[in-house]
Amino acid sequence: MAKTVLIADDSASVRLSVRLLLQGRHKELEVHEAVDGIDAIRKAKTSQPDLILLDLAMPRLNGAEAAYVLKNDMPETPVILFTMTDLNIGPMCAAIDVDFISKTDIPKLLERVDALLPPTTPNEGATQ
Repeated sequence: MAKTVLIADDSASVRLSVRLLLQGRHKELEVHEAVDGIDAIRKAKTSQPDLILLDLAMPRLNGAEAAYVLKNDMPETPVILFTMTDLNIGPMCAAIDVDFISKTDIPKLLERVDALLPPTTPNEGATQ
């Protein structure tokens, strides 16, 4: 069964870049996109993703506010705040049980996604 990721960012180019990076590593990954926090909450409730990536600075509802709502509604779904803002948001992320990864640290993002969504091998355990 394919894994699903929701990417929420107000920048279409960032959403596309992250989508291409993730789908390059996880071939059967289904990616949904949202343009702000309100859109992310609505789409997460309908698509039930396996992972949610949220930009911190978005219009209407920022990533931290959306993460708080999503973690209350979907506590088992991992959420990563993925942002250029390098403020001291560690305590806030810990309080709402989300990860924080800087947009400048792509290797760390990919490593974390791989850990949360391990690639599946279709013929694992098959004998010849």
